[in-house]
Amino acid sequence: MMTITGDALSPSDAIAGDGDQALAVRASAGDREAFARLLERHYDTIHRIAWRWCGDGTEADDIAQDVAVKLGRAISGWRAEASFPSWLYRIVLNTVRDRQRARASERRRVEAYAVQTLVDAQGGGGADDDPAARLWSAVGSLPDRQRDAVLLVHGEGLSHDEAAGVMGVSEGTVSFHIHEAKKKLRAMMQAPEDELS
Repeated sequence: MMTITGDALSPSDAIAGDGDQALAVRASAGDREAFARLLERHYDTIHRIAWRWCGDGTEADDIAQDVAVKLGRAISGWRAEASFPSWLYRIVLNTVRDRQRARASERRRVEAYAVQTLVDAQGGGGADDDPAARLWSAVGSLPDRQRDAVLLVHGEGLSHDEAAGVMGVSEGTVSFHIHEAKKKLRAMMQAPEDELS
């Protein structure tokens, strides 16, 4: 799990170390080895975040590859005052959103077919559903900002303040999105149970 810290280093202080900030400073200056180490260090986290957002391993692979390419193009613009992990989270989130927008109509058709197939196969019942899978599926259907807040705070273990930094909003806004998401998720998770009663 990436830990986001508020310790931004000046370029002269950061160059000497082996931490994310130091590697990012060197990578932004064109050091390919530093970039490779950063990517290697964070690739699993990038993939995990992508998987949580999309729920599909193959799609997460593609997103992680896209993030690696975008990171390579964008690293020269990274500023040492910024926390590298927060900046990376933003790139991952933006890449996920871009792919989701590009594939939204296709995904809706596939999901509708898959849901209907499951309902038909189960005879309309949902008693054997995995509650965690149902929850993550419900999270995936939340509005973008609510989904982002839930996944950053509950999926990635970030504080509301850290999630606010990643999302570019205030801590109170993250709390609001979490609150609204919990209300919607509660309703979504209870609906199938009510139908079974």
